[in-house]
Amino acid sequence: MNILFASSEVAPFIKTGGLADVAGSLPQALARAGHDVKVILPLYEGIRQEWRDQMTFCCWFNVTLAWRSCYCGVFSLYKDGVTYWFVDNEYYFKRADIYGHYDDGERFAFFSRAVIETPQHMNYYPNVIHCNDWQTALVPIYLLEDRYRYPTLANARSVFTIHNIEYQGRYGAHVLSDLFGLDKSYFNEKMLAYHGDVNLMKGAIYASDFITTVSPNYAYELQYDFYAHGLAGVVTDCRSKIRGILNGIDMDVFNPETDPGLAQNFSAYDTAGKAACKAALQQAVGLNQDPDVPIVACVSRLVSHKGFDMVLNALNDLAGMNIQMVVLGTGDWKYEEAFRQFESQHQGRFAARIMYSAALSTAIYGGADIFLMPSVSEPCGLSQIIAMRYGTLPVVREAGGLKDTVQPYNEFTGEGTGFTFTNIETWELVDAVRRASDLYTYNKGAWQHLMFQAMTADFGWSRSAGEYLGIYHDITGIPRPNPGSESEPQPVEEAVIADSQDQPQPQAQETADQAPAAEEASDVPSAPAQESVPAEVSAPAEEPKAEEPAPSEEKPKRVRKAPAKKSDGQKAEAKKPAKAAAKKPAAKKPAAPKARTTRKSAKANGEE
Repeated sequence: MNILFASSEVAPFIKTGGLADVAGSLPQALARAGHDVKVILPLYEGIRQEWRDQMTFCCWFNVTLAWRSCYCGVFSLYKDGVTYWFVDNEYYFKRADIYGHYDDGERFAFFSRAVIETPQHMNYYPNVIHCNDWQTALVPIYLLEDRYRYPTLANARSVFTIHNIEYQGRYGAHVLSDLFGLDKSYFNEKMLAYHGDVNLMKGAIYASDFITTVSPNYAYELQYDFYAHGLAGVVTDCRSKIRGILNGIDMDVFNPETDPGLAQNFSAYDTAGKAACKAALQQAVGLNQDPDVPIVACVSRLVSHKGFDMVLNALNDLAGMNIQMVVLGTGDWKYEEAFRQFESQHQGRFAARIMYSAALSTAIYGGADIFLMPSVSEPCGLSQIIAMRYGTLPVVREAGGLKDTVQPYNEFTGEGTGFTFTNIETWELVDAVRRASDLYTYNKGAWQHLMFQAMTADFGWSRSAGEYLGIYHDITGIPRPNPGSESEPQPVEEAVIADSQDQPQPQAQETADQAPAAEEASDVPSAPAQESVPAEVSAPAEEPKAEEPAPSEEKPKRVRKAPAKKSDGQKAEAKKPAKAAAKKPAAKKPAAPKARTTRKSAKANGEE
C-alpha cells in the first residue's frame, strides 16, 4: 500500500510538540510493516544543516493557490525505510518560528496545495493521504475535486487525525475564494461554514473518509462541548467514521538502559541505577540530598488546561507532606511567578526551573519518583508514558489519553502503573499525591513491583500501526495480506459511544491555551539487555506482557477486481489471496535517493 503522510512538523527534523513525535514514529512503523510510506512537510528555516546536507533536490513546479502562482521545490531524504519530501518556498517557510504568523492560513493553504500536487510530479500514486491537525485540513477538501483532475490521486482516500481540537484554523468567510481558492458552494453547514466563519478542521471532519483521534477516551470526550471547543455536534454527526487510536513512543529512543543523558543507566530488572539518577537530579536543581524522600516532578507547559490552577491551590498542602518537588517548563506568567515565589520560601524542598531544557527533562524522568500530570484536558499525552518508561510513576487526572495509558494502583491485587483521580478538584489531587508518597515511604516492595509493571508496559507503535492499517484497508478496499494478522479496529460505535451513560460528566472549568504542546525527546538507539529480576521486585510468575488482540473471526473479504491502470509506485502486499496476488504488480522496493549537497533553494515568485 502507498501511504502519503502529511504533517506540519516531523521529528527529528523540526518539532514543537507531540504531533512531531507521532509524525516521526508512526510512518516508520508503517514502513516496517512492508508499506511504501512518504512523509511530506515544509522545509522550514529551523531544519538544521546536518539534515539539509543529506537532502536531494527532486523537482520544482508552480502551485496554483487561488489567483497566485507560487514556486514549490521538492527535496527528498531517505531515512529508516521512509522517504521524506520537504516542500520549499522561502517566502512562506524561511521564518524563525513555524507557527504564530499573521498569514498562517495562507502558508498552510499553500502547503496543502503542495501535498495535493507533489505526487503527480514525483510519479507517486498514494492509496491513502493521512493528514494531521488544522494545518493540513484543506487536503481532504481539495482532494474532493482534484482526485478527478490528477491521475495519481484517482484511487486516493483521506484520513484526518485530530491531535488537539482546540486549534481549528478559523478565519473570516472572505478568505474562502481569495485565500483558499474554493468557491462559495463549500460554505455550508456540512462543510466549512461555522458561525459565519470558515472552520478548516470542521471541513476536514466532513470531507475525510475517516477520522481518528489520539486516544479512545479522547474520541469519547469530543462529544461534549467542554472538550470539543464548539465542534461536539460535528463530531457526533460524523461518529460513524471516528475512532480513537492511542499514540505510542519509540521504545528504543526512550530507554533507561541506554539513554546517555542519565547519570547511570538502569532497567526494569535492575533499578539500582535510579538512585544515582535521583542524587544527580537533587544536586542539579538544588534539592536536599535525601534518598528516602520521594521527588514529585512536573515537566509541562505552564497553562490552565494542564491543571496548574489545581497545582497552585495544592502547593501548601503538598508542602506539608514529606516530599520534594521540581517543576520544569514555561507558560503563563501567573504560574511562572507563583512557582518562583514558592521556591524562595521552600529552599531545598521545592525547585522551579522556568525554562526549556531537553537535558534536564531527561534527568527528571530518570531521577524523580512521582510524575504529576493533573491535566484538565489531554488528548493523549506522552510525558506520562515516558515517565513510566523510566520508572517514575505518574499521578494523573483521568482525562483523555491519561485514562487510557495509566492503570490506577489496586492495593488488593497489586495491579496498576500509577495513581489517578477523577474530578477537577484540588483535594483529589492532594489525595492522589499522598497515596503515592505513602506507598513509596511505607511499602518499598509494592512500589518496586509497581515500577516494574510501569517500565515493562508496551507503548510501542506496532499495535497502533496495525489499527491504522486496518482503517486504511477498510476505506481503500485493498484486502489485508493475512486476514486477522493486523489489529482489527473495533466498531466505531463501541469505540466512541459505548458506555456513554456510565461515564462521569466533566466539571465545568475554563480552559485557555494558545500554544502547541511541547514534549521532549532524546535521539538514542537502544537494545534492551536481559538481567535477573531483583529480589525486592515482587514480579508475577510470568513477565507482564502486552495484551494480545483476539484473532479476527471475520472471513476474508472478497478481492476487488484490479483497475485497468495501476500506480507505478504501488507495492504488492505480502501473502495476499491467490486471486489478488495475480492481479497486483510485482513488488518494487523504493530506491534511496543519492546523498549529495543540497542545491540552493530558489526564491518564491508570483506572489502578486
